[in-house]
Amino acid sequence: MTPTTTPIRVLLADDHSIVRAGIRQVLEHASDIQVVAEAGDGEAAQDLIQQHQPDVAVLDIQMPKASGIEVTRWVRANIKDVGVLILTAYNDDPYVMAVLQAGANGYVLKTASPEELIQAVRDVHEGKSVLDSSVAQKLMSHFFTGSKTAVVEHLTDRELEVLSLAARGYTNKAIGVQLGISDRTVQGHLAHVFDKLQASSRTEAVMRAVSLGLISQSVGTITEE
Repeated sequence: MTPTTTPIRVLLADDHSIVRAGIRQVLEHASDIQVVAEAGDGEAAQDLIQQHQPDVAVLDIQMPKASGIEVTRWVRANIKDVGVLILTAYNDDPYVMAVLQAGANGYVLKTASPEELIQAVRDVHEGKSVLDSSVAQKLMSHFFTGSKTAVVEHLTDRELEVLSLAARGYTNKAIGVQLGISDRTVQGHLAHVFDKLQASSRTEAVMRAVSLGLISQSVGTITEE
């Protein structure tokens, strides 16, 4: 980070102070990340998010007064510009699905390495979606078993091209440049893809397409717009 670069401002929320201390130490080891506040429960997290307007809120799922899922829903309803990264020990399907449906930008397990956590914060700050590899595999398996019995409307060659580039992390603008079409046209193609694959986000659309063998790109960091 250069001296003129503004650090990524992060709020931590976990009901175990020793865990928060460890996460803070990991994150602040990166010169481009600054922890601006800590919360020990969900209600305090909401108050501090409102007060500090952090770039990224790193939330545990199980917290007193309000869960990480509830805080995520509150953030999406009230302060949409704050990125939400769930950092938890839980990788059970109901938790993962509830978090993604609530609008979280990332889901990382506490078994992640310090480097993975730091990169996850950076990616969420950049507007990308981040899934722990084991979580992504579970979700892909879930979509695979659930989608094989469903009829998926055929994707056009252009829609597959757009989705493949989205899976590689390209923004709408970058996809447009690659394919020689406008941002609005890209957005239209993605809307058709979401509808055909019964998906509500790029991440979900990519995972469903991979599970169905429509594209070969593995799930990684996907830019949500």
